[in-house]
Amino acid sequence: MPADTVIAVTSSSFASDSYLREQLLHFFPNSLLNCEKQKLSREALIKFLKPADGIILGTDQVDAQLLESCPRLQFVSKYGVGMDNIDRAACEARGVHIGWTGGVNRLSVAEQVLGFMLSLCRNLYQSSVKLKTGTWEKQGGAQLSGKTIGIVGLGHIGKELVRLLQPFSCRILVNDIIDQSAFCLQYALEKASLTELVSESNIVTIHTPLTTITRHLVNLDLLSCMKPNAFLINTSRGGVVNQQHLKESLRKGLIAGAAIDVYEDEPASDPELLELPNVFCTPHIGGNSKEAIRAMGCSAIEHVKTFFQVNES
Repeated sequence: MPADTVIAVTSSSFASDSYLREQLLHFFPNSLLNCEKQKLSREALIKFLKPADGIILGTDQVDAQLLESCPRLQFVSKYGVGMDNIDRAACEARGVHIGWTGGVNRLSVAEQVLGFMLSLCRNLYQSSVKLKTGTWEKQGGAQLSGKTIGIVGLGHIGKELVRLLQPFSCRILVNDIIDQSAFCLQYALEKASLTELVSESNIVTIHTPLTTITRHLVNLDLLSCMKPNAFLINTSRGGVVNQQHLKESLRKGLIAGAAIDVYEDEPASDPELLELPNVFCTPHIGGNSKEAIRAMGCSAIEHVKTFFQVNES
């Protein structure tokens, strides 16, 4: 490994973790860290990455234009699990390698989904908001136990959620393009078409990657098939749900409510969505528990070390 190898880290959550900073700087003392505690603008991102030989990348977009502006770049290490922000064909064309490990933040995201489910069912979020504004309204909702849950996408996070749901004795419907028969048999899951899943579930939760196939997978047609007292949860990628259609469904009462952690444009700035009373929204923190940050960061560092052939001593 050249002594002057530069690794640039785009994620501010990585930079905020002292252990990750120390580990990276121990092996790559010339590393650059985004300490701004916010996502870099496109122009600032290109300027930041220009001197880099390798990147530890969060949710920032890597495409042909950025690669063209960063001629030193050899390697992209994913900090997180979603790969939709990396143009893999453009990387391959320029000989830029990619390091990625799936599932490193699965427990963090699955726990947040479970928290969303409990909050939506028991009316915890809306009750809290009303009480803070002086309204004492005792509407305790319904129990999560025994309800029908629809899981769209049975990958690492979907499977982790199934495990967390076991004490609640829920009926669980699943939909995935990959054959998950063995896992379904192990946990008595019911495979269903997408339409069947959304029409029969009390809660639908999305766990698919964002691809050309899944973009706007959840649209007005699908939302119209849901029960009027059902909830939608999205912690995958904002683009999987048509945000305009979701707003329309919530305003018209086609569904009872939604909990969303991801948005078509981030940081989220759509007041028509964020101010809806039946939306529980969080700023893309599903995979950002302290433990997940550490796990994602350590994984990303290991990929960089392997590529640049770092001597552990």
